[in-house]
Amino acid sequence: QVQLVEAGGGLVQAGGSLRLSCAASGRSFTSWTMGWFRQAQGKEREFVVAINWGVGNTNHADSVKGRFTLSRNTAKNMLYLEMNSLKVEDTAVYSCAASRLGVLTTGPHNYDSWGQGTQVTVSS
Repeated sequence: QVQLVEAGGGLVQAGGSLRLSCAASGRSFTSWTMGWFRQAQGKEREFVVAINWGVGNTNHADSVKGRFTLSRNTAKNMLYLEMNSLKVEDTAVYSCAASRLGVLTTGPHNYDSWGQGTQVTVSS
C-alpha cells in the first residue's frame, strides 16, 4: 500500500498562487498513476490532474489547464501541484491519490490510496 501525505494548503487571494505537495511512501509505485482531486463544499469529488509516475505524462482537467502544473521528484517520492491564477471557484479540499493502473485515469474509483487532504481557500 502507498501512504500519501499532503501539505501546502492555505488561504490565498484570487489571482495568486499556491503550491501543494504530496509525500509518497510504501511499496514501489513506479508504474502507478498519481493524481490530485478536489472536493468543494456540497459538491462531488473532481479530478484535477494526474501523472504517470515513471513516464511523466500528464492529464489536466479543462478547468485547470494553463493554470495548474503537476510535477514530481522521483528521487524524493514527492508530487507537486503548482496552482496559479487561482479563482474563488478553486476553493476545495485537495487530495492526492495513487492508482495501480498505469494509465492517466480520471475516475476516483480507480485510485487505491488517498491522502488526508489539504484545504485550499481562495478569497476575492
